[in-house]
Amino acid sequence: MEREEALRLIKQEVKTKNLIKHMLAAEAVMRRLAEELGQDEELWALTGLLHDLDYDRTMDQPEQHGLLGAQILEEKGLPPELVQAVKAHNEVLGVERQTLLDKALYAADPVTGLLVAAALIHPQKKLAAIDLDFVMNRFKEKSFARGADRGQIESCSELNLSLERFMTLSLEAMQSIAADLGL
Repeated sequence: MEREEALRLIKQEVKTKNLIKHMLAAEAVMRRLAEELGQDEELWALTGLLHDLDYDRTMDQPEQHGLLGAQILEEKGLPPELVQAVKAHNEVLGVERQTLLDKALYAADPVTGLLVAAALIHPQKKLAAIDLDFVMNRFKEKSFARGADRGQIESCSELNLSLERFMTLSLEAMQSIAADLGL
């Protein structure tokens, strides 16, 4: 599936603007991680872009989130490793994260929310205005962006990336699409 077709599918399935922005942010982060780790950038980016395809329909049923999306993506003929990563990113499902792709998506998912929250509390409210030190200080504040699971973000160690390197890559990726994110 090409990106344009994926965006059409998202437009069909996802009605929440902030969710679409999150999916675009996850796409950028996953692409940057693939580049860093020598993986398939297109596959990883597409995985990030499509990972929450079913969230509007399953937000009140966490035990279904990822399953419905995986089913839709499987029916569309997407690669099995992408479908697996979509299932594995929702911890509630108990699907073991085995591949680098699974582990990357799991860590990337919450970091996008943390970075958006960090940008929004900065006086300029722009991703360009924040740096690694700013983000790491916010990361250490347990009351800041509580929905961004710190343990899940720290699982970046399973990619052989330090937390600082992971944050740097994620921030750079999101800064590169700041206009699309409105930040």
